[in-house]
Amino acid sequence: MESNKVIVSVIVTTKNEEPHIENCLGSIISQSYKKIELIVVDNNSKDKTPKIANKYTKLLFNKGPERSAQRNFGSKKSSGEYLLFIDADMVLEPGVVRDCVDILEKEKDIGSVIIPEKSTGIGFWAKVKSFERSFYESDDTIEAARFYRKEVFEKMGGFDESLTGPEDWDLSDRVRKLYKIARIKSYIIHDEGKLSLLELLKRKFYYARSVKNYISKNKRNVISSKTLPILRPVFYKNPVKIISHPILFIAMILMLSLEIIAGFFGFLQNK
Repeated sequence: MESNKVIVSVIVTTKNEEPHIENCLGSIISQSYKKIELIVVDNNSKDKTPKIANKYTKLLFNKGPERSAQRNFGSKKSSGEYLLFIDADMVLEPGVVRDCVDILEKEKDIGSVIIPEKSTGIGFWAKVKSFERSFYESDDTIEAARFYRKEVFEKMGGFDESLTGPEDWDLSDRVRKLYKIARIKSYIIHDEGKLSLLELLKRKFYYARSVKNYISKNKRNVISSKTLPILRPVFYKNPVKIISHPILFIAMILMLSLEIIAGFFGFLQNK
């Protein structure tokens, strides 16, 4: 019976997400699994994000300074047995929550679940980013978990608040040492919006400032497929896909190369 099922707390972090937040929250309340507690943790938005969020939930909070702190704060306000963390520019397919609950209810040694992502957006570079994302399906080295048993999340100490960008990888790495990480087939749709190459490079520069902390903490090599995406083997294991989309592939390599340069400067700023 649906009434006997556990509560899932879906925690959405926001900051000036007026163009996206309605679609995101609408996809959450439209889930086929209905025992959902929706929590929005805003970070001092200057637009209508809080006003829109308030139409969907009374569990609306304000917290900074970054996404990891917002997520940890949301978990402390939650009452669910399971936690799902998503960003405001994401939309859930209708079966996401149910699929995650089903797999965790059946297998008690699983600590968290990876939800595969697809990217969408407007413009050429959004298509390129979507093309890149399509290579990562079923690649657990790149896709991190978003759905957790609350007891596991708390045991791990939540997200590392010194990280912004690699915090998903970091938490998944820690969980994987003690628990299995499963994967479902339903998707998160990541809406990149009207995406420009400059915006991608700014984003990479910003997130790369946390990479040094991630590498040091997890004893990672500075030169790896995580830090240098152009080295990721998944890009070169599907020649048919490359041949079928030569322009997108060339543009993707260019984009990734420029992102490495932007990331390098972000890394240096932290150092």
